[in-house]
Amino acid sequence: MARLSRDNLALAQEILARYPRPKSALIPLLHLAQEQDGWLTEDAMEHLAELVGVTPAEVLGTASFYEMFKRRPVGTYVINVCTDIACSLVGGDELLEHAEETLGVRDGGTTADGMFTLQGVQCIAACTEAPCLQANYRYAHRVSHDEFDQLVDDLRAGRKDAEIPRHGVLARVRQTIPAERAAGAIVPEGQSEPAWLAAAESDAS
Repeated sequence: MARLSRDNLALAQEILARYPRPKSALIPLLHLAQEQDGWLTEDAMEHLAELVGVTPAEVLGTASFYEMFKRRPVGTYVINVCTDIACSLVGGDELLEHAEETLGVRDGGTTADGMFTLQGVQCIAACTEAPCLQANYRYAHRVSHDEFDQLVDDLRAGRKDAEIPRHGVLARVRQTIPAERAAGAIVPEGQSEPAWLAAAESDAS
């Protein structure tokens, strides 16, 4: 599997420059690697370890802590159906069962065409909008069975591309920080006051 591509390596270097210690950039770099391939490959995690100066085991330890990082291939769309108490009381479990029937896979499975991975999950912090789900972490609220089927149809047909990008893409507009606006990546031991305060004092003088 792939290490970071040339373009993504350039982005990784830009991200690294924002942090006083390379290791502090690990989580945004993991997102970058997942955006590249849709999941975190072993080669990509080894590449990140080299970039930030830690062991591959430390990268894996971070990646395995967070549910959003996938360490095996998943579908173009990961659909998380909430089955925690608020959703369960108003049909969350039945919605998950319906999703299994609609997609033809069990909880945790991926469709044969690689389009969808289905996951039953615990609270996704939309309890007042139960039953709810996420498609690549974009919310759908008070979802009926018919609305679920429509969502699947729309995703297959590309009608939701403007709202829901493929798995791994967090945002369509990438953050950039102009050099003149950067606070400065200075290790804490190398300064006596916060970088933002030093910058403010410099602007005021």
